[in-house]
Amino acid sequence: MYLKNIHIQALACLFLLTVFSCEKEFLNEEVLDVYAPETLTDEPGFEASLIGLYNHMSTLYTHSGPQGWPSVWQVGTDITWPTQPQGIETPYYDYNQLTADSEAAAYTWSWAYRMINNTNIIIQNIESEGVTGIAEERRNVINAEARFFRGLAYHTLATAFGGVPLLTEPLTGPRTDFFRASLEEINDLIEADLLFAADQLPLITDRTNEYSRANRHMANHLLSEFYLRTGDNAAAEAQADMVIESGLFSLVSERYGVKAGEAGTPFADMFYYGNQRRSQGNTEGIWVLEAENPRDVVGGQTNNPQQRRVWGASYHQKFGMVIADSLGGRGIARMRLNNYVLYNLYPEGDMRNSRHSIHRQFYYNDPEIDSLYGQPVPYEGPDTVYIIPPYTLKWGHFDPQDLFGFGMWKDFILMRLGETYLFRAEAEFRQGKLEEAAETINILRERANAPLVEAADIDLDFILDERIRELLAEENRRFTLMRTGTLVDRAYAHNGTNPIEQYQLRGLTETHLLLPIPQREIDLNKDAELIQNPGYQ
Repeated sequence: MYLKNIHIQALACLFLLTVFSCEKEFLNEEVLDVYAPETLTDEPGFEASLIGLYNHMSTLYTHSGPQGWPSVWQVGTDITWPTQPQGIETPYYDYNQLTADSEAAAYTWSWAYRMINNTNIIIQNIESEGVTGIAEERRNVINAEARFFRGLAYHTLATAFGGVPLLTEPLTGPRTDFFRASLEEINDLIEADLLFAADQLPLITDRTNEYSRANRHMANHLLSEFYLRTGDNAAAEAQADMVIESGLFSLVSERYGVKAGEAGTPFADMFYYGNQRRSQGNTEGIWVLEAENPRDVVGGQTNNPQQRRVWGASYHQKFGMVIADSLGGRGIARMRLNNYVLYNLYPEGDMRNSRHSIHRQFYYNDPEIDSLYGQPVPYEGPDTVYIIPPYTLKWGHFDPQDLFGFGMWKDFILMRLGETYLFRAEAEFRQGKLEEAAETINILRERANAPLVEAADIDLDFILDERIRELLAEENRRFTLMRTGTLVDRAYAHNGTNPIEQYQLRGLTETHLLLPIPQREIDLNKDAELIQNPGYQ
């Protein structure tokens, strides 16, 4: 597996040190185990290890070697078309090319198991008798924080791959005998970890100046999604209610923050740089993964997140247009919102479709071109594919010192109350509680100034549509459709006809409700059979 690769690399380094340092006494040192670091015994050590989990968490969103990484989770679904694919996303709209050699599947797998091994080290150490000087209450919080991340990593694996190898202790040496545990076994561990986290983690209000650190509401929110995936809909509703009824969160319904004095909407305010955190006024943020420009804060960001460039239009390529803050900075539109989203989804007056959330009309803004300046840019011709298409502003960000848009230095709103309401509505619907589901959805629609709905309007398709309206460009759309088993039907019903023929949706089948187990993991696992998901070779 990927872990075996790390071990082989470590042994190679050790061999080189042995060969070339024999005459350099000052280079001689004790080489610690590459799998299990020196035992954690004090609170500063545990704290450093926990902070490392957040750093690793960020790499799931900031992975930028392949610039198309964010597109993997959106193209080939029901919301976007690829327009300038980089490569990693290609098998996720042309499914005929999705094989066990998928780079995206391999990165997802390795990311999750790195997180799992890191959390196992913390859990094993904090539960050991060798830890002294840390009060039991604090030990439980440390344990709960690690278990939250382990539960999240396994939930990611279960959604993506189904049953996977189950590891609950740190690796202490190379292994080539992994086998897939049943999905039920994986789910049992996820449930136990997240319930422990929900019981032992502090309230968000107890995380003073640490709003990005794990709180029990994050565990409740994730448990709600977990129970929806596993079919325990009453439990999913109960977990969502724990967040909603805590009294600690509220939907943003009034203008606030950095652009409160300008034209805008409360919904759009949440996504402006400087407005995303709870301390900045975002009352519905349950988990905001804080990010800083590494130019300003050393170690403040990992990699160079591509969300703005992937989602934003490449308008600067249009004669008479220049990069501007009001247009969300520089984008290159590796994908485009499809026609279903742009023209058929939003009711009239829905603020989630306002010009402050989805940019639709361009005006020439280059003051050097007097004849065009201030005039509307005609929405016509091939430019509407990726140069001047409508696009979400949720990832808009302008850095005057980075006009090229090499990266994006915004926080990641990973969990917010709007989605918790949608989890509750889905749980209510699945229990046949249509009146209650309509009431829950109407809480969001009232905030959005959208027409209210009735019980007769509620079905799974409507709820999935409402998730687009509320969570466009925030949620992992692929995972949502995989979790609900609707990827095939929804993609074929709503993806439509991409104007670029070679980027059409192709080959999607029920096979693709799971990703392929990475072939390199199967090949390295020589002492046991790591069974591939059906339909992949």
